[in-house]
Amino acid sequence: MKKRRIRLIVMEIIGLALGILYLVPFYVVVTNSLKSKRNILVDTIGLPETLGFENYPRAMEKMDFLKSLSNSLIITVLSLLLLILFSSMSSWVLVRTKTKISNAILLLFVAAMMIPFQSVMLPLVNLFGVDKLNLVNTRMGIIIMYIGFGSSMSVFLYHGFMKTIPLDLELAASIDGCNPVQTFVYIVLPLIKPISVTVAILNGIWIWNDFLLPSLVLQDKAIRTIPLAAQYFFGAFSKDWHLAMAGLNLAIIPIIIFYIFAQKYIIKGVISGAIK
Repeated sequence: MKKRRIRLIVMEIIGLALGILYLVPFYVVVTNSLKSKRNILVDTIGLPETLGFENYPRAMEKMDFLKSLSNSLIITVLSLLLLILFSSMSSWVLVRTKTKISNAILLLFVAAMMIPFQSVMLPLVNLFGVDKLNLVNTRMGIIIMYIGFGSSMSVFLYHGFMKTIPLDLELAASIDGCNPVQTFVYIVLPLIKPISVTVAILNGIWIWNDFLLPSLVLQDKAIRTIPLAAQYFFGAFSKDWHLAMAGLNLAIIPIIIFYIFAQKYIIKGVISGAIK
């Protein structure tokens, strides 16, 4: 009994230490966003000398925040909707079609997760360039890329979760006269809500914060996302760290709100998919 209590205390201490460690970056970003340019260079870790809330409107103006926010929202939301739709449909077919071909296709999806983006980014940009598909500097071009890169993990998660769905429900719907599309829309989609939220969170955080792919594809300032707009704070001879921190705080607000409302589905979706 005494050993068990000691073990619990040690685990609580470790958990508390990890919690503090994870909160340090958030503390640094928030406190530095309220400092002056001089204050942030003199004391990065300490509290601000004065609360510089004026940094936020200045950051919004410099990075054209509303335009960048709308671009990020459009690209992220459309990418997630199409990614969830195509990945869930593909996974459903692979789960219900128990053949060697379906198993091979699933293995290809899993294998694609191991391919680093850096190894294909230049050929991909060349393919989407003006001389070929002409999808560079377009929202549709980068959305298609996000669907392609995010489908591997999404199909893998959906495939594991859909194995837990009883086939009897789909057979009953078929007997009632539902075609495959109706069965998927009215029976399968409502049942995969937990894993869909998990897929949306995992891919949403990645797409929202991604810098490398947009920097290669989106050269037009009118369609730049928030991570690209953050470049405006760093010039050749000056770096406005206080404004950059304020801009980062504004950028993470939407994804935090989404995570707070959807967090109860995340663990449920991942665990249900992993059991099978």
